[in-house]
Amino acid sequence: MANIFSFCVFIVLSLLCFSKAQHVKVYELKRGYFSAKFTNYGATMLSVILPDKTGKLDDVVLVYDLVNDYKNDTTYFGAIVGRVANRIGGAKFILNGVTYKTDANDGKNTLHGGSKGFSDVIWTVKSYKKHSHVTFSYESFDGEEGFPGNLSVSVTYMLLHKNKLAVKMMAKPLIKPTPVNLALHTYWNLGGHNSGDIMSHTLKLFGSKITPVDSELIPTGEIVPVRKTPYDFRRPRKIGSKFDQLPHGYDINYVLHKSRRSRHLRKVAVVVESKCGRKMELWTNMPGVQFYTSNKLKNEKGRNGTVYGKHAGFCLETQGFPDAVNHPNFPSQIVKPRGIYKHFMVYRFTAH
Repeated sequence: MANIFSFCVFIVLSLLCFSKAQHVKVYELKRGYFSAKFTNYGATMLSVILPDKTGKLDDVVLVYDLVNDYKNDTTYFGAIVGRVANRIGGAKFILNGVTYKTDANDGKNTLHGGSKGFSDVIWTVKSYKKHSHVTFSYESFDGEEGFPGNLSVSVTYMLLHKNKLAVKMMAKPLIKPTPVNLALHTYWNLGGHNSGDIMSHTLKLFGSKITPVDSELIPTGEIVPVRKTPYDFRRPRKIGSKFDQLPHGYDINYVLHKSRRSRHLRKVAVVVESKCGRKMELWTNMPGVQFYTSNKLKNEKGRNGTVYGKHAGFCLETQGFPDAVNHPNFPSQIVKPRGIYKHFMVYRFTAH
């Protein structure tokens, strides 16, 4: 009898999953000439369309043609990644004396939550107003990709004024403490998604230290200054200006400066593309940001037949420090029941 009951439950759950799979949709937020599109598959950002200094509109994020293309990608274009973004060394960690083994989908390590992280699940649409916001939610189950405890997650994308986009990520453990580190994995090219590489973009990054990594991109546990290294963007300079010293590009976590006012967000970066005049500023409440120059992109077919090559976009993924679960000297990512994970990002776009 128990076997029959279990089989019936399995069938019902399968039908529910199938039903949800038929409801992957696209949601647009729009104010004036500024618009953005999102899908509940992976709570993914599909486009951000902005005017340049002449008023010409372009999509400034790297994108695929169809939502279905996101189901088989390895780029994480525009997706929310988690339960723990970035890498977990050895695909394991110890919490309260228990060793948890997570899905090893990057060699022997875990990357962006595992083989089926939050970027590859269908989120529920909780609220949507075209001129205001869209909110997606997801219920992560105990043991998903090896992580402990049930976790209620939500992501809200909001248009603020005529040129600001805010992102609010929240998560609440229901029973067990668990690590949480969500990130938005958008690839930006302010010249337009089909305008070539981002080497001539000018970047100022508000971080004077980095967390160095080994050959597998796992942090060593050190925190070192960027001064007199190719990682130093404390003063604005072109992204490609020191690639002769760093031929493979950037893929590193920066330790962000703290805000002088405790309740204010930290300023992360200012990026400018001089030809079109577009400028992007970013703020967050997170302690770190992963700066990535799409080093692993290779002939990725995007929207309207555009082929994205190496360095076609840059990512600024605000986050907790990578592999913090295995480095006690890093800010903790453990969230306890009754606690709430809160992650805020604010983008401001202008053109001159």
